[in-house]
Parts: sequence; C-alpha cells; structure tokens
Amino acid sequence: MLNFFAILISLSALFGYINHRWLKLPTTIGVMLISVVLGITLKSIESFNSDYISPLRNFLTGFDFSAFVLDFILCFLLFAGALHVNIGQLKGARATVFSYSTLGVIISTLIIGSLTKVVIGWFGFNLGLPTCFLFGALISPTDPIAVIGILSKYKIPQKLKTEIIGESLFNDGVGVVVFAVIYSIITGGAEAFTFNKVFEIFAVEVFGGIGIGLLIGYVGYLLMKSIDHYQTEILITLAVVTGGYSIASQFHASGPLAMVVAGLFIGNKGKSHAMSDTTAEYVDKFWELIDEICNTILFVLMGLEIFLVPFDYIYLIIGLILIGVALFARYVSLLPAFFIFNRREKRKSLNLAVLTWGGLRGGISIALALSLVNKIEGSSLFIVSTYCIVLFSILVQGLSIKKLLGKY
Repeated sequence: MLNFFAILISLSALFGYINHRWLKLPTTIGVMLISVVLGITLKSIESFNSDYISPLRNFLTGFDFSAFVLDFILCFLLFAGALHVNIGQLKGARATVFSYSTLGVIISTLIIGSLTKVVIGWFGFNLGLPTCFLFGALISPTDPIAVIGILSKYKIPQKLKTEIIGESLFNDGVGVVVFAVIYSIITGGAEAFTFNKVFEIFAVEVFGGIGIGLLIGYVGYLLMKSIDHYQTEILITLAVVTGGYSIASQFHASGPLAMVVAGLFIGNKGKSHAMSDTTAEYVDKFWELIDEICNTILFVLMGLEIFLVPFDYIYLIIGLILIGVALFARYVSLLPAFFIFNRREKRKSLNLAVLTWGGLRGGISIALALSLVNKIEGSSLFIVSTYCIVLFSILVQGLSIKKLLGKY
C-alpha cells in the first residue's frame, strides 16, 4: 500500500508540475489530460507487447478505485467544497438548488435511462429498463469536484455560480442515493419494488445523512468554540469528516450529504462564532490544500484507470451517442425549475446554456460505474459509456466553458 501511494503521489506531483510549467490549464483538466494520454499510450503499447505493461495492469487491477473514491476521498472533497460556500448566498438560491438537485436528478435519470434503452437496442443489446435507469442515475449528477475545480478559475455572476456549485454539492449526494435505491430494486427482487420499501431506503439515506451531518457538525462546532488552538481545531475538522462519514456508513445513511451539511455548518456558523481569525485562516488554507491534493490524485487515477477499460468499437460508438443523450437530459431536467425560479432573469438563454454546459461529470460517476463490474449485465458497456461522457465533460466542456462565460 505504501508503494502504491508513493507512486500515485509522485505521478500527481509530476503531472501537476508539467501542467503548471507548460500546459497552464486548470489543474483538473491539465492533470486528467496528461493521465488520459498516458493511459491510452500504455494501452497501445500493451497491444504490441504486454510483458512490459503487465506489472502496471496488475498494479491497477489490484486497486479498488470505486472504494477509494466513494469510501475515502469523497468525504474530504465534499467537506472542503462545502466549507467555502456562503450559506447566505445559498439561502437566496435554495429553492433553485433544491429543485435542480432533486427533481432535476430524477428527471435526468429517467430520460437517460429511457433513451439509453433505445440506443443500445439499435446495436442489439437487450438490457432491462431498471438497469438502464441505473446508468442514468450514475451519470446524471454533476460532480462538485470537477465543477468547483474548473468554475473557480473563471469569472461568473455570483448567483449563477452559487446555483451551479450548490446544485453540484447536493445532487451528488442525491444521485448516489437514487443509484443505491435503483440498485437495491434490481438486486432485491419483486418485493423491492414496493413504494414503502423504496421510500424507506430513500428516507434513511437522505434524512439520515442530513441529520448526521448536522449532529457531527454541531459537535465539532461546540468543541472548536471551547478552545483557541488552530492545530487542535484543524484536527477536529478532520475528525468531523472521517468520523461523520464512518457513522453515516454504519447507519446506511448518505455520507456525501452528511459531509456537505457538516461542511456548510462549520464553514459558516463555525467560522463566525467558534474560530478566531487566525484559526479560520489556517482552516481555510489547510482544506484548500487538501482539496487541491485530493483533486490532483483523483484525476490522475481517473486518467490511468482508462488503461483497464475494455475497448470495443461498438461500446465506443454507443458512448459517443450517449454524450448527446446526457447533454439533452441535462438541459431538459433544468427547464422546470429554471423557468419557475429564474423567470425574472434578463439573460435566460445564456444562463441556461451555462447551467447545461457547466454541469460537468467526473470521478463520482466513474466510481459508481466501476462499482458495477461483474455485478450487473452490461457493466462493461456502461463503464465505457461513462468514460466517454466524463472525458467529453472535463476536456471539451471544461475547456470551452470560458468562451461561454466571456459573453457576460
């Protein structure tokens, strides 16, 4: 394990240096681009001579990327993202954010699932509709890691920025919950289709996650308020993240939602009433550093994992078609809430375009897709399709969003 982290951190530092020194792209995009090029190059070399590459394949095969993201690194990234969100600004957009992150995810899941069923049918694949909805659930949420990492580099109207970042923080947790519910239905048999069963799973995940986040955030707040020692207070924030995520997992509640709520609580009430200016500065800098390191490591891994993705031309063609499906679903899923809560906006078309094009997918979608390996029929097809959508999202949408934002 130590050797693995040594290699991973060394590659992250090297790719980060190359990007900062020569490419000068946003870290998220630059690091992933380098990793993808390396992954594709290694895959090409393997097709000619696998002897040289087999140690790397064994190395990556033995690493559980899905567990690493969902059970470890995600809690740090979500807490760090929520810590810097102004809850006052978020309150002003709460109706919009809530609608985008709940109704929007559900609409998108249904659209993507339904159209995926149609698209794969063109190529002779006959997967069940619930399985296609599972793919819709894993690809629908926008990724806060990608969104914050890229949009923070550009100027954007504050209200719109709050909506996009707030949505990405919450719809990530909701998306994981919807994914878990659909997966439970698929694996649980006919009895899992009852309304009471679905509602029970959803309620425990959502309300349990929010409740645990409030509780652990409040406990951390009380502890920090009783002392003035920034080193200890930083340790308390670490305990909130790791302990809160573990507690949520034990109670089958949503860890991502718990981390978002705890981060918002400590980042706002904690900074205002429990931290000195010195502590607040050190906490901010510490979590900015954690965020940057974890982001870099995550996107290096995302790029390298492409080395393990099964290559099939049919899968690739389907994945390319589903890029358009995902964008269409994103656009349609935004329409109801957008026109209800933003009807007074002057630049509706531009704002809707930014919301659609700025809804980036990232590591969480890949982690959820990889968690399905050998567990459901069509998992390889969904993994390839997920990679196609995520790569397009980060590299194409992420690089071109600046031109769209330049119209403000």
